[in-house]
Amino acid sequence: MTNDVEVHRSGATVEIHLNRPDKRNAITGAMYTAVSSALADAEADTDVRAVVIAGRGAGFCAGNDLKDFVTNPPEGKDSPPAVFLNTIAGLTVPVVAAVQGNAVGVGATMLLHCDYVVADPTARIHFAFVPLGVVPEAGSTLLLPRLVGHLASARLLMLAEPVGAEEAARLGLVSEVSPAGEHVAAARRAADRFAAQPATAVRLTKQLLRDDPALPERMRAEARIFRRQLAGPEFASAVGAFAARRDRP
Repeated sequence: MTNDVEVHRSGATVEIHLNRPDKRNAITGAMYTAVSSALADAEADTDVRAVVIAGRGAGFCAGNDLKDFVTNPPEGKDSPPAVFLNTIAGLTVPVVAAVQGNAVGVGATMLLHCDYVVADPTARIHFAFVPLGVVPEAGSTLLLPRLVGHLASARLLMLAEPVGAEEAARLGLVSEVSPAGEHVAAARRAADRFAAQPATAVRLTKQLLRDDPALPERMRAEARIFRRQLAGPEFASAVGAFAARRDRP
């Protein structure tokens, strides 16, 4: 496990906090494993009525830690990123996200698998895959067009335009925009609302809502293309440009 992920239980709710604020909560392989384990434990515990996912500091999640990702690229269904995505996509326990600041890459796509998303006014959702020379993941090429339509999805995925909290709410990407600094408290209130409902009925209803035979195959197709692009020139160029910016005085 890792100190970069904090997990604690509050009544019937499990809270998972990404705790790497100095790196904008960029996710490493160890963090993926810790979050996946916490989600699996919550799913298996019938006394858990909801899960809250949040990030410490000024941003929710900056996506993959690029250095860790390049060193340990995902190489199949057992890789930590793949296990995380398949775990969150398969949950029946309700998941609430509390988003502030940047939600980039997987920090954006994981929201498509949540059941309630609270955005602080500072929230900025950015599906930043194409600029890195890769395709989006987590089934987002299927789920996002169903949620916001093709034209908005083309802006968000192909042009990788970020959207702020209010526009995300208009598009249906977030459930509510909280007052400044109150996103976690609002997420806890939403979790309490899920927890107050009959547990089995909630889980079965989510399962029916999420039951889509096309989703697993789309996630596998995205992953195959994603892995292939990691060996391509566009990704190498993007990583080189990122490293140059990082090392610039």
